[in-house]
Amino acid sequence: MTMDLTFLGTGSAYPSPHRGASALILRTEGECWLFDCGEGTQTQLMRSQLRASRITKVFISHLHGDHLFGLPGLLCTVSLQTNPSPAQTLPCVDIYGPTGLRKYLRVTLGLTGSQLLFPYAVHELETSPDQSPPEGQLSCEMTSECGPLHPQEQLGRSVSLDVSTDCYQLFQDKRFVVKAFRLFHRVPSFGFCVQEHERPGRLNTELLKELGLHPGPLYGRLKAGEPVTLENGRTLQAADVMEEAIPGRKICIFGDCSGVVGGGALKACDGADVLVHEATLADEQQEKAVDHGHSTPKMAAAVALACAARKLVLYHFSQRYKPCALRKEGDDDVAVLGRQAEDALQGSGVDVILAEDFLTLAIPLKR
Repeated sequence: MTMDLTFLGTGSAYPSPHRGASALILRTEGECWLFDCGEGTQTQLMRSQLRASRITKVFISHLHGDHLFGLPGLLCTVSLQTNPSPAQTLPCVDIYGPTGLRKYLRVTLGLTGSQLLFPYAVHELETSPDQSPPEGQLSCEMTSECGPLHPQEQLGRSVSLDVSTDCYQLFQDKRFVVKAFRLFHRVPSFGFCVQEHERPGRLNTELLKELGLHPGPLYGRLKAGEPVTLENGRTLQAADVMEEAIPGRKICIFGDCSGVVGGGALKACDGADVLVHEATLADEQQEKAVDHGHSTPKMAAAVALACAARKLVLYHFSQRYKPCALRKEGDDDVAVLGRQAEDALQGSGVDVILAEDFLTLAIPLKR
């Protein structure tokens, strides 16, 4: 099964001519999951090879505008591009994010008279006081839901913290387990861990031939984990002729943060194949970065080391750092951020990648 990440926006604070605001898509089996949706994301989607109509899930890390302002417009654009038959029932788009997201969408879509051709549901993650300074906490009056549901809104869940794992269990299906974990920012922020289930190993066909079993329906039964009785009466267990299981891939995407809250993030992200982490400012501006709830390359590298990640992808750069191809004399170079992370990870074996808008990163199967 193919899997890849496409970065639609890698800049912080606002969209600029050289970088879009935060947004990236995890694509697998033709389905697209969107992580954050800053202003202008739908324009970035149109410039990419991705199809907005394939978005089935949305994950919002926190309620700052550069991660959220594009969502109402994107939902409307997806609706405009949808042309269902009269008898077709469209699937629900599930949206996950902090408490307050449900009211934001309901009021925004309601005030603008926006109607959608598909249902949506907002599943809110309950925040904790230690995820931000006191002034970053939203009051109950701000987040309390008023009025009826939007016509296309289905009732979503309120997801509480699982104290045994210090994570939020968002959902589990036959392919993935998806969790969220707490981060510290100027407002409560979250990261997300997408863990693929392991795959059964391949049949050892050479061994099967030696045992006198030829390709056919019995191979399918063994592949499904069922025992098979040979002509000599021997019962062959699937585990006897299967190669080792193929481990599932793990992708972890951090929202804006200057640190993690509790132990859930590091546990969930242990052994991540890809860890996406912000690096808003350079190391020499760490005090300013932390004061604004952000990270530097060295801070991101420390998280990658603690998680034993294989790849660290940096993004959410201050707009002061120009892409290498557009840099002019006197401009701050984004490549400096990559070098600082590499210096911090020297000898660790962790690869560092600087994300740029429209970068697509393939995530191959483990062998």
